[in-house]
Amino acid sequence: MCRNLSKYALIFLFLALSGLIFLLRNIQTVENWNCHTISALNQLQNRIQSSFNPVNLPTFYHNRTFCAHLGQKPSPEDELEERYLLDSIAWPEPPPHSAQITLRQTSDPVHSLFAILPTEGGREWHVGDQLEVLVQMHDFQGRPKHYGGDFLLARLHTPELGAGVAGKVVDHRNGFYSALFPLLWEGSAQVEVTLVHSSEAVAVLQRLREERPDRVFFKSLFRLGFLSETTVCNMCLPPDQHHPLCNYTDLYTGEPWYCYKPKVLSCDTRINHAKGGYLKHLITNKEALLFQSGVNIKVHIHASGADRINVLPPRKDKVEVESSSNKPEPNKLAPSGYYYEDSWRPLGGVTMRQFNESSAIAQCLKNKVINMYGDSTVRQWFEHLIAFVPELKEFNLHSPKNVGPFMAVDSTHNILLRYRCHGPPIRFSTVMSSELRYISNELDGLPGGPNTVVVLSIWAHFSTFPVEVYIRTAPSHQAGAVATPGPSARDDRCDPLGQPPSPGPRGEPVQQRLVLSAAGRGAQGHVQGTKRSCWWTPGK
Repeated sequence: MCRNLSKYALIFLFLALSGLIFLLRNIQTVENWNCHTISALNQLQNRIQSSFNPVNLPTFYHNRTFCAHLGQKPSPEDELEERYLLDSIAWPEPPPHSAQITLRQTSDPVHSLFAILPTEGGREWHVGDQLEVLVQMHDFQGRPKHYGGDFLLARLHTPELGAGVAGKVVDHRNGFYSALFPLLWEGSAQVEVTLVHSSEAVAVLQRLREERPDRVFFKSLFRLGFLSETTVCNMCLPPDQHHPLCNYTDLYTGEPWYCYKPKVLSCDTRINHAKGGYLKHLITNKEALLFQSGVNIKVHIHASGADRINVLPPRKDKVEVESSSNKPEPNKLAPSGYYYEDSWRPLGGVTMRQFNESSAIAQCLKNKVINMYGDSTVRQWFEHLIAFVPELKEFNLHSPKNVGPFMAVDSTHNILLRYRCHGPPIRFSTVMSSELRYISNELDGLPGGPNTVVVLSIWAHFSTFPVEVYIRTAPSHQAGAVATPGPSARDDRCDPLGQPPSPGPRGEPVQQRLVLSAAGRGAQGHVQGTKRSCWWTPGK
């Protein structure tokens, strides 16, 4: 018996040693086999997951066929206001035969001209006067156009003084346009008129906005255990029997959001939100000719004569007003302010202070909790503040870059600064579903009071949707701000907020503004509120 066990032990020992020698000699081969096996498994999993992705999505038709219900049904008062807003921004429609127009018949900035019109007293202008410029549009054949709808920008500027003001463009709908400028500073000033888009291109953009709100699409990942699926999402999706929807409409604000339901997983397994991409080939080759950089997009229109004027001091027979509060006649006032010496100056009698030192900003925001909500514009405000005010130290919340939420603290001045992106639609990189918040819901959770500051920036991610979507979204944010509880108060270190600024001397929008809001319910239950703004020049 012992001899047999000893014999079997030698056999097992020999087999073990042989296996070890084989393994050592072929370890590289085994590792490669293992990698190939894992790779094959991963490819198999990816194929399984891709089978769940909707490849052929339903075709989008005119948005009003299935998107008319966007948001909660507005009240009669809101419907009236919506109609008023839509009428106020209504754009002249192209003529009925415009679909057959060729590129040669569309607006050409090279053949178009503008002329500075003389005043009643000749060609003499003073501070406080209004400058009028007449623009006549021609097509690529040099023939005058007889209908309007072109998107023109006009500005009056003096680069040497760091001064500039935007002009009010009036469309006479016959191929002629007037550009009106308030004269706000002395010296030489140059007129500049730019064709941004021809009327024919505007018509294409309007059609895309109204009929193809899906041209920017979104996606969400659904996951349960080892199984995951990705589907397309948007503010409105056309449902059918082959593509049921997951409804993520917010219960409190009524803001709609939908995703196509995964084929296997349930709607409650959604874990994130992300931009899916941009749909291509939505316009014809003929329409694409309307969007040529340097040809008919953002091209300057030349003057038929002089493009400069010399502005003299104010007339003696007029009441002298301070340059910081120049107030042209209300019916002629288009811009809310202007630049002078590279500094923004509001119009309409609004008083403004500038904060050029970080210490002044810190003093203005002392004991404040600043809540920033919105898109990348307000996020850049957050980044600028923590870079410009050395006492503000960012607290690492381990949030994704450019997404947030972010937080910074200044313990010396008792300042808390917070940023959070707004809810869908938002074209950021991946945002976890748990971090998707609608601003009005966030505002409802604020304690309010004189030390509560709210900064909102919501616009860019709504630009591909019909205007009605933005109009119906804004009131929920307004209501949330007004309903924030706590006493209202005035802080004289920050001045009353003026209207949104117009483009600067180089045509860039002004973003150096911080809006401070404090609103609450008074003792009798009525809503009180104040708006104030702090200004400063970044980098100085």
